Amino acid sequence: MDDVVLRPATKDDFPAIRALIRAVGINPIGLDWRRFLVAVTRAGELSGCVQVKPHADGSRELASLAVRGQDRGQGVARALIERLLEGQPRPVHLMCRAGLGLFYNQHGFRVVEENEMTPYFRRVSRLFRRFAGGGLLVMRLD
Repeated sequence: MDDVVLRPATKDDFPAIRALIRAVGINPIGLDWRRFLVAVTRAGELSGCVQVKPHADGSRELASLAVRGQDRGQGVARALIERLLEGQPRPVHLMCRAGLGLFYNQHGFRVVEENEMTPYFRRVSRLFRRFAGGGLLVMRLD
């Protein structure tokens, strides 16, 4: 992690952000470079990224967290989350695979039940259950 710098994304970062998002299999809808925080190596290569995405119902989502393969396990994701959340108004929501719940618990996120979800997350959660059968967590940091 010592050889990675965290900074707001620039327009020039967007092709690399989009490529990383696709490479790790994350939904590429709603990518806007102006909302991203990036981790960049000293050589100028994109190591990771994350954004806070606003939704029409007023909720905000920690989204598009991605770290390239060779940099995983080195604290890049943790650093991106911590920096992104600094000064962010609460609540902040996220959606993740069930297997990642414990990771996000370490950052203060907790699983929310459907009756606690904002309209956006309720709709997405229902669609996911209907078409994928489950395995998605909606979490919130208050």
